[in-house]
Amino acid sequence: MAEITASLVKELRERTGAGMMECKKALTENNGDIEAAADWLRKTGLAKADKKADRVAAEGRVAMAQADGKAVLVEINSETDFVAKDANFLAYTDAVAQAALNANDVEALKSATIGSGETVEASRSALIAKVGENVQVRRMARLESANTIGAYVHGGRIGVLVELKGGNAELARGLAMHIAAMNPPYISAAHVPAEFVAREKEIALAQVKDSGKPAEILEKMISGKVAKTINEMTLTGQPYVLNTDQTVEAALKAAGGAEVLNFVRLAVGEGIEKKEDDFAAEVMKQAGLA
Repeated sequence: MAEITASLVKELRERTGAGMMECKKALTENNGDIEAAADWLRKTGLAKADKKADRVAAEGRVAMAQADGKAVLVEINSETDFVAKDANFLAYTDAVAQAALNANDVEALKSATIGSGETVEASRSALIAKVGENVQVRRMARLESANTIGAYVHGGRIGVLVELKGGNAELARGLAMHIAAMNPPYISAAHVPAEFVAREKEIALAQVKDSGKPAEILEKMISGKVAKTINEMTLTGQPYVLNTDQTVEAALKAAGGAEVLNFVRLAVGEGIEKKEDDFAAEVMKQAGLA
């Protein structure tokens, strides 16, 4: 058995990022052969990744990359906010975002190569071994256009891409910030589904029909209520967060009639069902009271 020195353990740690005890065990299992130990760690890391795959990962980060008329957002999840701030996790998400610039979907992204020379998927498994949590590349959004693309990520939690015809980069980024803050479902009234408008009219009619007002006044009241609702849920109808004295529509007109063609917004954990621990019920169960 070759001697497992501290310097050998240190070298393996620096190479793999695994813990000290794991590195020592890997070297022991492989008779001090550092190359074999590194492979052993990767293989056991894959096994750990498989075991953690079913654990809910609803924290994480939205990473962004932009270059040459392309911009991308990638949501990568971890189990805890603590790991979401880990340097290894942050480096991985940045590398994945860069790779996503040339990938059309998540499945293609997983097989893409990142700076380390590994695939996104292989590097993910190695990261799981380092951080001890399930990590998932959940989804991505990508825009490629000759028009101006605005990109903004707020605190690593919310990411937005905006495609803007006309205007400039400053306006596009400002609109991305607005969407991050206000989360409008639609660009403008023209994009609101007709069935939604019809339902809002029915609701508004029910609210005012017993008011005793003449029919023409009721029609104006209904139109006003529906218009207010639509303005609240459309990008162009909302007050612009960078200048609340004007709507987004007014800001676009002031920029020479700029037009928002498309936008996408990703928020970490959106739509993931988190497990809620009922500690009171658990205590009662253990005490035989439930």
